[in-house]
Amino acid sequence: MIAHASIAVSDYQKAKEFYRKALAPLGYEFTEDHPEWGAGGYKEGGHTSFWIGQKDTVVGGHVAFEAKSKESVDGFYKEALSAGAKDNGAPGYRTEYWPGYYAAFVHDADGNNIETVWYDYSKV
Repeated sequence: MIAHASIAVSDYQKAKEFYRKALAPLGYEFTEDHPEWGAGGYKEGGHTSFWIGQKDTVVGGHVAFEAKSKESVDGFYKEALSAGAKDNGAPGYRTEYWPGYYAAFVHDADGNNIETVWYDYSKV
């Protein structure tokens, strides 16, 4: 079980606002702001589970957020693009992964591959 995950970013202030907007459709709230460390966290549910941290060197990573609905995936994608993300896969079914795998992918400003996925069990 994963308690939390983090990714490196090159500009904490810019990334903080990007993730605040992009993760809102998934129910995440920005709850931890530590500019003195260049770090911040986002909470969905019981605890702060997603963190960003400013680093001198950033190597792109991948994080997939589970959405509660198809509409949440669509909302994430729309908000992420409007906040400056680059398209890496528009919302749609990825049947090569699993018949009900509905996902969208974007690259943030640091090249991190950020995904959101909804598992549509009606397609199984």
